[in-house]
Amino acid sequence: MKIGITCYPTMGGSGIIATELGLKMAERGHDVHFITSNTPFRIQFHRPNITLHQVDVNQYAVFQYPPYDITLATKIAEVINNYDLDVLHMHYAVPHAICGILARQIARRDVKIVTTLHGTDITVLGYDSTLREAIKFGIEESDVVTSVSDALIAETKQVINPDKEIVTVYNFINEQDFETCDNPDLKRIYGIPDDYKVMTHVSNFRKVKRIQDILQTFKITRTALKAKLLLIGDGPELAKMRQLADKLGIADDVLFIGKQEKVAPFYQLSDLFLLMSEKESFGLVLLEAMHCGVVCIGTRAGGIGEVISHDETGLLVDVGDTETASDYAVKLLTDDVYYKTLQQNMLADIKRRFASDHITDQYEQLYQELIDGQYR
Repeated sequence: MKIGITCYPTMGGSGIIATELGLKMAERGHDVHFITSNTPFRIQFHRPNITLHQVDVNQYAVFQYPPYDITLATKIAEVINNYDLDVLHMHYAVPHAICGILARQIARRDVKIVTTLHGTDITVLGYDSTLREAIKFGIEESDVVTSVSDALIAETKQVINPDKEIVTVYNFINEQDFETCDNPDLKRIYGIPDDYKVMTHVSNFRKVKRIQDILQTFKITRTALKAKLLLIGDGPELAKMRQLADKLGIADDVLFIGKQEKVAPFYQLSDLFLLMSEKESFGLVLLEAMHCGVVCIGTRAGGIGEVISHDETGLLVDVGDTETASDYAVKLLTDDVYYKTLQQNMLADIKRRFASDHITDQYEQLYQELIDGQYR
């Protein structure tokens, strides 16, 4: 197959999934064309059947803002024609699905369009009445629409109400990225005593992540046991959370690590991972932590409950319930038998439901059925 992929080439979850899927398809012998504004950061080296097409947006005096959407659609159409693409996989309904639909019309070719909803295109843009109809159009005019969770499908139906079936295909990680520890001395480097438990959170520090709840949970947990909290990432809430850690009197035990290109060593250092978001379409960081053997506590928000099975593979709390979260944290960090039971269940579950080969199989079959005209 000849597959075109358009995504945001940054470190966000959608860009990671799009790039990893393209790499997996290339490993299987398919020709993969990334059509993006820059090289996806996960592509460290070139392979014979991966081609990168960069969209260069020129500045024009007549436009207040550069015409990215039109330029992208034109570039996609060029790649469709020059490389005889079979399938376009567009990550995000707006703007990418719209650009793919326009590109197909420009190219005048019957290329199939798969659109994956990742969350922001629905949970944020979908509530903007000026964009709702455009999102609905992008969904309805795609040949197949997938979502990263059942919860996101439910929200899409509530907010957009498209006349289109949407199927869930879960996210995955590249397991090899989380199987080895590049720096086994992190505890020593960060001055963490051997008898301290390590609690961790990784995010972009936006309000929706509710870092304040993680700090509050840690404060309560720390009264019962020796622990350090690692906060990994950067974002608009960072300065405020530093101030809150001081106010709560826990600053000496909270380490703000900053953005890290490789997070696996920090997961492998950790005993517990916290994701206390008020909205989360999937929660890719959960899979990363779980693959490293870290049991997780998450909120009953969005797709988190589809990744964590409560009291089987991890623990769930209501949004904002830091008291229960801290009770769970203390139980996990003091009851080795309970922890190992959840850990064993967790590792078996992610291998069964979220294995990269399993998810790639689903997309590969979907692409092939579309090309053969056999998609239901």
